Amino acid sequence: MFATAIQSTRSLWRFGQTVLGVIFRHPIPGTSIIPILPDGKIVLIRRRDNGLWALPGGMVDWGEDIPNTVERELKEETGLELVKITRLVGVYSKPNRDPRIHSICVVVEAQVQGSMEVQDTLEVMEIQAFSPDSLPDEPMSHDHAQQLQDYLNGLTTLS
Repeated sequence: MFATAIQSTRSLWRFGQTVLGVIFRHPIPGTSIIPILPDGKIVLIRRRDNGLWALPGGMVDWGEDIPNTVERELKEETGLELVKITRLVGVYSKPNRDPRIHSICVVVEAQVQGSMEVQDTLEVMEIQAFSPDSLPDEPMSHDHAQQLQDYLNGLTTLS
């Protein structure tokens, strides 16, 4: 009976390892949004965790698609409303693009409207709109500088 219990425990442990491997060894899908105000300015947020400028965005929730994630994250981080997703800028999947996890980021350009206001004070310190020719020179979070550069160059990127 003791041997059966050990085998059962080992089987349960192997099953648990498999489940954890599936959960933690697969990339997490997310979005970055390049929000364009009616005056053509691009909205950026300053992240609280690292103090760097970034594009708004975040992880796709269970049962959610990319357009709904874009709309939710935009509202949560900037207070702005999504008018329309206008362009796929790219899909960024390099394992080191996000220092926290391996994520696959779908980047879109979106027309937005409303008033900019920090909604999630745990994530966002500041929101600011920049004209495309006066974006911050300082480093940006994650690979957002590359995403913005690809956008400004009119590229659709798969990396």
